[in-house]
Amino acid sequence: MPTKLIMRWDVRPETESEYFEFLVHEFIPGMNRLGISDFQVWYTAYGSCEQKLASGTTPSREHMNYALKNDEWTALHDKLQKYVDNFSQKVIPATRGFQI
Repeated sequence: MPTKLIMRWDVRPETESEYFEFLVHEFIPGMNRLGISDFQVWYTAYGSCEQKLASGTTPSREHMNYALKNDEWTALHDKLQKYVDNFSQKVIPATRGFQI
């Protein structure tokens, strides 16, 4: 069954330009190398929740488990933490449409 990784975070204001460079040039390509595809990032324009919501999918739960236990994921996750606060993640069955 397709599986979705959903992540949320707030970008630290003092790291915004470095964060964007990392996201575009390292984080998204790294996710794709791990087999996490259809990667999307949304910006929260209104409401009291995290500033960013991001998601990506794998064909199966087993593949997602493999990706999230991979050393490359650990390195990407650790580097992302330098630029963000309030990070959270969850893995859910992927369905069509917007999921939170």
